[in-house]
Amino acid sequence: MGKIALAIHGGCGVMAKLDLTEEEWAASRVDLGRALKAGWEVLSKGGSALDAVQAAVVVMEDSPHFNAGYGAALNTDGKHELDASIMDGRTLEAGAVTLVSRIRNPIKAARKIMEKGDAILLGGPAADEFARKAGLDMVEPDYFTTPRRIKALAAMKAHAAAGTAAKASESEKHGTVGAVALDGEGHLAAATSTGGYNNKPDGRIGDTPIIGAGTYARDGACAVSGTGKGEYFMRYAVGHEVGARISYLGESLEKAAAKVIQEDLKKHNIGAGLVAVGADGSITAPYNTDGMFRGWVTPEGEFFVGTHGEIFQIQP
Repeated sequence: MGKIALAIHGGCGVMAKLDLTEEEWAASRVDLGRALKAGWEVLSKGGSALDAVQAAVVVMEDSPHFNAGYGAALNTDGKHELDASIMDGRTLEAGAVTLVSRIRNPIKAARKIMEKGDAILLGGPAADEFARKAGLDMVEPDYFTTPRRIKALAAMKAHAAAGTAAKASESEKHGTVGAVALDGEGHLAAATSTGGYNNKPDGRIGDTPIIGAGTYARDGACAVSGTGKGEYFMRYAVGHEVGARISYLGESLEKAAAKVIQEDLKKHNIGAGLVAVGADGSITAPYNTDGMFRGWVTPEGEFFVGTHGEIFQIQP
């Protein structure tokens, strides 16, 4: 078996350290660790990168600490419209869902769409119905609602009424989860899931379900999962852009990702971050906000998680 690697994110723009107690920050790091362990277990047993990224994202979709699945953001009408996508770097096959409200784990529905092969992206009630017929766990929309998201929606509505939306903290705006992996066969995969941003317009679709923007994987290049202001990730085709810079310019993974996040996107004064894994097992996790929920496992099997500048090594 060749070199394996895994990286995850739980969204950039994490809150100021004083906004939560240290116990709450610790709980979020625990769930990041659980996601890493779920993905790494797949890889270390010879499983595929595709299975690994799905396993990691499912853990974060089930956690209330991240804006995906349980704990997802609410739109301006107080409703959930969830997005997710997954991509196989070996074949360039992909699947995605958008504007769903009843699928417990949207990333599983994205995987089912990819495997069926009729389409890449399904949306709204049709996507929910596809998932139901596929036998996935279905829930009532209010399953996803948590007190933190209700509070964030109220805060964003207050900002909108006062004309101060641009000054809202990144944590009040948005968040996403994602995972990228390299398996022992040299294949790459990426997966991303989100509730969008708080107080988003009804029917808004961001970059998460758009292949090449919020999610991208291509063997021999890299796997990328992004988080931030999705409209700009779509404009810059961020995932594909990172891969293209590696393939066509010969840039390192770290240099290509930093160029996009720290230069291309930062000049727009919007929050942005990503995690990426290279074909050689290299890992990078740049962001331009106060922090980003993130974690990775090195090819040597060392586990790390972080929310702000400090990185914590955890036990596998």
